[in-house]
Amino acid sequence: MDREGLDVAAGEAADAQAAAVYCTPSHQFPLGVTMSMRRRLALIDWARRHGAWIFEDDYDSEMRFAGPPLTAMQGIDDAGRVVYLGTFSKVLFPGLRVGYMVVPEALLDDVIALRRRMDRQPSTLGAGALADLLDGGHFAAHLRRIRRRAQAARDGLIEGLSGGGDKGFSVEVPEQGLHLVARLPTALAAITDGGEAADVALCARAVAAGVDARPLSSLYLSASPQAGLVLGFSGFEPDRLREAGRRLQDLLG
Repeated sequence: MDREGLDVAAGEAADAQAAAVYCTPSHQFPLGVTMSMRRRLALIDWARRHGAWIFEDDYDSEMRFAGPPLTAMQGIDDAGRVVYLGTFSKVLFPGLRVGYMVVPEALLDDVIALRRRMDRQPSTLGAGALADLLDGGHFAAHLRRIRRRAQAARDGLIEGLSGGGDKGFSVEVPEQGLHLVARLPTALAAITDGGEAADVALCARAVAAGVDARPLSSLYLSASPQAGLVLGFSGFEPDRLREAGRRLQDLLG
């Protein structure tokens, strides 16, 4: 991963025989990077050349706060190599347990057969209610409301995290999604506590202060880990998130 998202050339060099790739181009977790159009086209070209498949997980594409909606790779795929995955868990509620796939025609029969073997289909009652929500235009109105609420929550958290200067968190304001990364100041990021990464130790202190956070360093597999906090901001009012951000900022002191 870099500033343009998934590095296609690096992935191909790492495994020239790869048959598939899973990616989240709209909003990568955890860094929040959006894949550039150049990289999207390069990934589709890779799949075409190798006869490989791309699994595009667009799990929070509806939560975009600035600019026009992003074009899905599936929409620009002229080779039929992209399997598009979406969910209603983020924008409605997780207990609904309804997702969807847009499947290339070449895979359709196999996917349907596999789906039938896995389990029984989702509740038709829930699916029917969801279809009515979509058909009536209520879902679009709902998205507009929750985007405004999520943006206000994001701004509240960022306000609480700011103000520390060079000794505070470094936060890039995400234009999409429901989480952000607050990077630790350089001086603190280099310090470990008894062999424990600084952000891991900070997360433990944050829990004691009533704030749940996830250490960024724990999400690296092999690259040199960066220190920071992965913070979700959905489901809370801006004032609570503003206070949570201030508590985290105080812990840096």
